[in-house]
Formats: sequence, structure tokens, C-alpha cells
Amino acid sequence: MREQLGRPMRGVVGIAARCVCGNPTVVATEPRLPDGTPFPTFYYLTHPGATAAMSALEATQVMRELNDDLAEDEELAASYGAAHAAYLADRDVHGTVPEIAGVSAGGMPTRVKCLHALAAHSLAAGPGVNPIGDLALARGTWSPDRCTCATPRTTG
Repeated sequence: MREQLGRPMRGVVGIAARCVCGNPTVVATEPRLPDGTPFPTFYYLTHPGATAAMSALEATQVMRELNDDLAEDEELAASYGAAHAAYLADRDVHGTVPEIAGVSAGGMPTRVKCLHALAAHSLAAGPGVNPIGDLALARGTWSPDRCTCATPRTTG
């Protein structure tokens, strides 16, 4: 993970998803970092190919389109709200932090703010849990089913 991000990871409690070759794709992070900082982003995307794909999507203004879809599609909005609740439940297993109570990541439950966080949630939780993360992964150039790692399998 240090190689993937170019810096040490802070507060990692585990690897939440891996590439098909075994390299970390998503890590789970404590809701309060070791230095005491509240950290709402429980699922953190680490895979360089995945992060590049989400950055490329964000650059195309796809978030504006997804926000419009949320405003117009009640079923999508309800599923996204359920994803928010699932995210909070996953994070709460590792402790509650009053400063971030009710705050998940990526703009959930009402807007799309960060595709990296939403894709990370989709990869960690599996398809069907976070509809916006699923859409972002489907529209991106990176796939969790095809290895693009430049390095052999690591142990994290």
C-alpha cells in the first residue's frame, strides 16, 4: 500500500478488496486515525489503476450527471441512502467518533462528491450495495476483474 500511494498508510484495519492478482485495491481505515483525527472515509481506494480511472471520470463532469440522476430517480436515491447506512454500519464496527456521526463518504446519502470513495465502497461491499459506486466502476476504464498491476502480488 505504501508503494501504491507513495506514503505510509494511517489507521488501516485491513484490506477490504484486492485486485484479481492479489494486490490491495481498497483498505479499511479506522474512523479515528492514530493522531486523533476523525476520518470518515472508512473505505479508501489504493489501487493506482482504479484511482486513475475514477480521477478521469471526475474530470469529465460525470458527477454532475450522477447528481441529476439522484435528484430524478427515487429508486436510485433510496438505494444510495441504503448504501450510506451500510457504510456507516461497516465503519461503526471499528468505533464511533462523535465528530463524524452520520457522515459517510463520497457525498452519501444525497449527492455525489467523490467517485474514489464510492468505487471503494462498491469494491469492498460487492456489487449491488452502492449503486453510484457500481455505475462509476462500470463507466471507468479500470476493472476489478482484469489485472493492471505493474508489480507482482504483495501482502499489503
